[in-house]
Amino acid sequence: LTALLSCLQPDVSPGNCWPLQGHQGQVVIRLPARVHLTAVSVQHIYKEVSPSRTVVSAPRDIAVFGLDADGEEEVLLLTFTYDVTKEAIQTSPLKVRSTRRAGCRGQT
Repeated sequence: LTALLSCLQPDVSPGNCWPLQGHQGQVVIRLPARVHLTAVSVQHIYKEVSPSRTVVSAPRDIAVFGLDADGEEEVLLLTFTYDVTKEAIQTSPLKVRSTRRAGCRGQT
């Protein structure tokens, strides 16, 4: 539970992160009602503030899924690549209006 909470917290100080085992991870967030998603933001520390002076742990290829109107089938809402050479907070807008119900799954 602590790892999940760190995934959703705005604190990106070095060491306060969502740890993954291996090179892939995913999080499932089930919401109690429909939401209208317009964009997804991902944030990682700059290499200048990293204790190791690297950001090899930053997410790279990200996919966001929602659920169809019945809450049964996953629907791909967005894919994007986080670029460590750009801003720490990167936002990618959804290309289509989302009317998905009760959830969102992000995968890195």
